[in-house]
Amino acid sequence: MKVLFIGGTGVISQAVSKLAISRGVELYLFNRGYRDEFVPEGAHVIQGDIRDPESAAAVLADKQFDVVVDWISFTPEHVRVDIELFRGKTKQFIFISSASAYQKPPQHYMIKEDTTPLDNPYWPYSQDKIACEKLLLDEYARSGFPVTIVRPSFTYGDTMIPAALNSWNHPWSLIARIRAGKPVIVHGDGSSLWTMTHNSDFAKGFIGLLGQKETIGQAYHITSDEVLTWNQIYEAIGAAAGTPPKLAHISTSFLISHDPELEGGLLGDKSVTSVFDNSKIKALVPDFEASLSFAEGIKRTVAWFEAHPDRCTEDLEWNEQMDLIIAAHESGFKR
Repeated sequence: MKVLFIGGTGVISQAVSKLAISRGVELYLFNRGYRDEFVPEGAHVIQGDIRDPESAAAVLADKQFDVVVDWISFTPEHVRVDIELFRGKTKQFIFISSASAYQKPPQHYMIKEDTTPLDNPYWPYSQDKIACEKLLLDEYARSGFPVTIVRPSFTYGDTMIPAALNSWNHPWSLIARIRAGKPVIVHGDGSSLWTMTHNSDFAKGFIGLLGQKETIGQAYHITSDEVLTWNQIYEAIGAAAGTPPKLAHISTSFLISHDPELEGGLLGDKSVTSVFDNSKIKALVPDFEASLSFAEGIKRTVAWFEAHPDRCTEDLEWNEQMDLIIAAHESGFKR
């Protein structure tokens, strides 16, 4: 099977790329070539920029693929480029959407692809993903464009320390803060339910979608079945760091009042209980099972960072922001 990944070296896609190669997929990665360390041996790299449609079309003009996966489309404009680039050039186009597109807050705690509406009034990122899905499904209905939609939830790997609040560019900041004995913020009382999925587990479900005709026009989420509270998640991170975390519970509304940019990631995602019914992907891929617990997965992540000391950098601005929010919260209680 000849497969093209647009991207293919990100947090989620790097694990899928690696597994695809091991399963005998003839894999091509179309990207700018800036993350060579995550290109698996055996993959073919096509250097180019999908954000430059004319040059991308020229590079891909004479190429056909059984499957094309775009890991880095976020807006309807991106998707329109995909449709024009790959119309008639692939038997299956997989769009990576997001589980944050599901209704927030949901009417039912158990999220299912075909019954949970797509509606997120809090996060433009999710609203754009919803618009992308609609555009692609409309094109499928109009012209038969062979789209399959995949909605990952919070998926992490060796290179990402997942939390509701952490520095994106310097994820080691959270571990450093825990080890320094500084309090870490947990939104609300930490009792809402959440799902963490390791990228190696996500990859097992995703690979099973490739080339499957019955997935055309369908949407699937791929997550772990392990359900944790946010308190349990932070405790597992602390255990991996070797230091019990000092949890500072602060309401979501208080956090957003100090940083309005947190609204999307909290009210539009992580502060809302998210439990997923994976029966749809399991029916298609019977051997799919998310087998890596978060407690074990986060240990692997911390070990990877420790083996790469150049990645163990701290975000001073983020640390200062956490300190200021905690101080403001504590002063309110003192009054």
